[in-house]
Amino acid sequence: MSQHPLFISGLDLADLVVNSDLLELSCGAIKDLQTETSSDQQDSCSLSLRYKLDKKSKYTLIAFTTSTLSRKELLQQGGDLVSSTTLMEMDLPIFDFLCTERNRSFSIHRGAITLFKANFKELSQLKTQIHDSKTGELLRTPLIVTGHSIGGSVASLFTLWLLDNIKRNQPPPKLPLCITFGSPFIGNQGLRQAMLECLTWNSCFLHVVGNKDLFPKASISHYDSPTQSAIEEYKAFGTFILCSEKGCACVDDLEVVSRLLEITRRQASCEAQEIDYYVEIVNDLKSKVIIRGNSQLDLSYVQPLKAGIILQLEAIGVEMTTQQQQRKVDNKNLISKLEEREKVLMAERVQTMDPRKRLNQIKIKMAHLEWYHKICKTKGIGYYDCYKNQLGSSDRDVTRLKKFLTNYWKNFVEGVERKPQKEGAFIRGTWLYSGRNYRRMVEPLDIAEYYRDSDKRDYQTHGRSRHYILLEQWQEDDDAEKLKSSPNNKKKQNVAGILTEDSCFWAKVEDALISCKLLKSGTSSAVEKQSAKENLDMFEQYAMNQINNYAVSPEIFLKESSFMKWWKTFQEIIETSHDSPLCDFMKNGRYLQYEKGSTFLQ
Repeated sequence: MSQHPLFISGLDLADLVVNSDLLELSCGAIKDLQTETSSDQQDSCSLSLRYKLDKKSKYTLIAFTTSTLSRKELLQQGGDLVSSTTLMEMDLPIFDFLCTERNRSFSIHRGAITLFKANFKELSQLKTQIHDSKTGELLRTPLIVTGHSIGGSVASLFTLWLLDNIKRNQPPPKLPLCITFGSPFIGNQGLRQAMLECLTWNSCFLHVVGNKDLFPKASISHYDSPTQSAIEEYKAFGTFILCSEKGCACVDDLEVVSRLLEITRRQASCEAQEIDYYVEIVNDLKSKVIIRGNSQLDLSYVQPLKAGIILQLEAIGVEMTTQQQQRKVDNKNLISKLEEREKVLMAERVQTMDPRKRLNQIKIKMAHLEWYHKICKTKGIGYYDCYKNQLGSSDRDVTRLKKFLTNYWKNFVEGVERKPQKEGAFIRGTWLYSGRNYRRMVEPLDIAEYYRDSDKRDYQTHGRSRHYILLEQWQEDDDAEKLKSSPNNKKKQNVAGILTEDSCFWAKVEDALISCKLLKSGTSSAVEKQSAKENLDMFEQYAMNQINNYAVSPEIFLKESSFMKWWKTFQEIIETSHDSPLCDFMKNGRYLQYEKGSTFLQ
């Protein structure tokens, strides 16, 4: 067996953070701020908040702190939660962006939000100082926002406020990093959910908690007793560094964080700790040489996962060699639960890979569809009609491929909708481009399935999936920011290989065919025939506009395509005197030259 346990990533990550000097820098800034402020000034008001902005050449740092009196009063009197609805009534709607389509409310620690609101004017001025007056963006240097205890809670709220105001430019801007020391949880499940749905935001928060500090553990529910309702419970977000005199461990599993804080509260004598406590811990961690596998227990015959968990528990101050029977039972149960939890997470990590790698897999699936598209063209019938008619086994195989791709993009769209409103509205160009190609390739197949049933019509109103609508809307929003122009020479030259830009083109063709049938039918009412004639007039204009803009694939002119079937039927019902740009284009056979991208269309 390996000499050292394999599962010790939490210890390694904690070492990485400690050695980066971030903790020492942040903790020292808070200590300096408290030293600069006299005790008389600090204790003059229970809602006093002190902050200091320090602009360096390589970074900008903002430190928050409060007086001991403020911390005690706010934490004792303001332990309940304030809902997002109440925040509106308090004339403090600046956190409404955290509401999402599926997560419509959240709650924030009353003490923290009370202190934030009482100092809102000063915080607004501070926010202005760290933004470029011309661009409105954060200053270029990395920004660290830090605070202790309830001051750390204000630091978290201030960072959230900044994140909402960061513009979604390319390349993405540097996000602020919030580091808190001994800060209580500041929100409920609604707030946590909003953070987890925005991964880049959740990673902006690092919370340092000592095993003997009571403040960050005061709001945690007991796991062995009845808890409050889910909406009233405090929930964590971000990443945690749990510390003791023995070492530290990094934990980003938020369910595990609460359990670990709970057991350290039981085993250690906890009281409210000042910033000096964290200064001492950070300095002690910096000076230590942590030796892997240095445990009071013999771990040589323990499975790597379990051994790693034991090492992390020892590092955060859990007494693993205790002789007390109840503590032994508690430790054993905790280790078992952590093992089960980690196995579940490892399985989820396998299924939920890096989105970029997942997107690459999707591109491979799309390549299979492109191959199918080319094969259909050689049959003289086209991609859409080949799939609609299901002439061969390859057509049926595409159904499974389509299902896989659709599931991916539906889940993707749902994920974007769950993000906080402003973050969800921003989608990287890579995903927009891939989503556009998916929509143009796959939606025609859904349309084909829809119109296999001869009684169906008006796909866009009755059959279109919402994820297609949103993908198209996001693409249009992105296109609106770009300059519009007439078809360029490159587009004309490449028209032979383009996909039809309007993914609902074939639905319009099918509805035009239905309108032709209504006009030919002797049983159609006068109203139905008038409506059908109007629909055909609109379709003629639409189709010619698409052709003029080189926005349709040349395959629509294949002999057996639905579009050519429509044209044949349309010719039979129109009057000989009927004249239109599309009729002139088709009757004179100019569509045969379309694939060459000739300029005769202009």
